[in-house]
Amino acid sequence: MPKLDIAIAGEINLDLILYGLPQQMPTERELIASKFSITLGSSSAIVVHNLSALGSRVGFVTKVGDDACGNMALVRVAASGADISRIVRSENTLTGITIILQHEHDRHILTYLGTISELRFEDLDLAYLTSARHFHLSSLFLQRALQPGVPELFRRMKKAGLTTSLDTNDDPDDQWSGVFDEVLPYVDVLLPNEREAMKMAHAEDLETAVDRLSQRVKTVAVKLGKRGAMAICDGKRFTAPAAKVDVVDPVGAGDSFDAGFLHQYVNGSDIQTCLAYGNRCGAFSTTAAGGTEAFRDQVKLREFLARSG
Repeated sequence: MPKLDIAIAGEINLDLILYGLPQQMPTERELIASKFSITLGSSSAIVVHNLSALGSRVGFVTKVGDDACGNMALVRVAASGADISRIVRSENTLTGITIILQHEHDRHILTYLGTISELRFEDLDLAYLTSARHFHLSSLFLQRALQPGVPELFRRMKKAGLTTSLDTNDDPDDQWSGVFDEVLPYVDVLLPNEREAMKMAHAEDLETAVDRLSQRVKTVAVKLGKRGAMAICDGKRFTAPAAKVDVVDPVGAGDSFDAGFLHQYVNGSDIQTCLAYGNRCGAFSTTAAGGTEAFRDQVKLREFLARSG
């Protein structure tokens, strides 16, 4: 038996979230938020935490600074049961951090990269990563030091017999090319949201985007927010409606979908089951502030998944 179900190499940081801010934010003014939260952030760490909370055996390779924010983030990940024995410390750079300014209908997301962009191919324990059954990567375009080695990383995972998945998240430079095109031949599951799918396919509509991407990747699963999710796998289309919940905070919903989808995928479930379970996990994450807080309550998590299934 492999040591791990899923191995993830990627970024870690805290999210500082301010709620209830006005839609218009003039400069040089004292603007008052109605609520504040500090929670585990970053796509990779949220997926790690929530996969582990669901029962997957997860190993996480990441880089953090020698600072309070990095230590707090690691404590949160470790509490989920994920293995963080292969973390790398940076002596000179602070752990990255994201500040989220939540308005009524949308949000500003501000990130200091710090160690987020410093994880390198040379930092990775490849023997450890290949001890898993599946490898996942998030935030491709933020991981700037790792980026040049990502195609080789995926190639080695595939050569070792692992299945693979990729959630690029946003491209701050809005280029959606380069290393992305090089890595796709080694990706089994691509996990964009609707906007990202159109951007990476250079398409004006979702249907064109999915058609183009599905010609390059076996399974393309697209997160559609309130409309649920859809997937194309080996030319077949699957859809699943969104689960109904009272939304507290949408931060991390897409990453929680990834966790649910991959938890089922690695356990051999069909794509329809993966989509539906991903939707339930994404919905559950919105019932508390941040992307992982809901998953810290195992009793509520199990009750919700049983009730919504």
